[in-house]
Amino acid sequence: MKIYPVAILALSSLLVLSGCSTDPYTGEQKVANTTKGALLGSAVGAGIGVLSSSKHDRGKGALIGAASGAVLGGGVGGYMDIQESKLRDKLRNTGVSVTRSGDNIILNMPNSVTFDTSSSTLKPLGTETLTSVALILKEYPKTAINIVGHTDSTGSNATNQKLSLERANSVANLLIQQGTSAARMSVYGAGASQPIASNTSETGRAQNRRVEITLSPLQ
Repeated sequence: MKIYPVAILALSSLLVLSGCSTDPYTGEQKVANTTKGALLGSAVGAGIGVLSSSKHDRGKGALIGAASGAVLGGGVGGYMDIQESKLRDKLRNTGVSVTRSGDNIILNMPNSVTFDTSSSTLKPLGTETLTSVALILKEYPKTAINIVGHTDSTGSNATNQKLSLERANSVANLLIQQGTSAARMSVYGAGASQPIASNTSETGRAQNRRVEITLSPLQ
């Protein structure tokens, strides 16, 4: 009797149930990337297990393959899931947003947290917040760190470019001072070229003045 489809279904169901969580910001039920990767690995592993087993042992081979694939498939997603969870805990109520895009984690640090107008000197709150971020980054050395400074459209392009780069460097230097490896970092000043809101209002300009830190798995 062919039992392996049932076995695979049971294992997949267990992974889904164990990987579902409630987003504390939206209240939405979601499946963690760890689980998505594990389910994909489970399916691939099960197929390999079936093909590499004798006719009589295919059920057993599928189950072993599914389990092994689940562990391997959850690797990268799981690594980033844990960082995301810790960052959300650390940055809750700080004004810094945490956004997940695939295996990338994006930290949006507005100037209300980091810098005064026309300044590249970190505020005390920005220093405190980045110190918390650095503690987590040191725990996960297989993550690349891309730091980009942004300004609103007030002022000349040259001034905005210079200021955005100086702010990105200030963030990078603070992380390095707290023990994060500079080799993992790339730093860039985008000036006013990548707005996320309209520059026609003060509210929009305030949103555009920010530093974004994108965390990605190292290749």
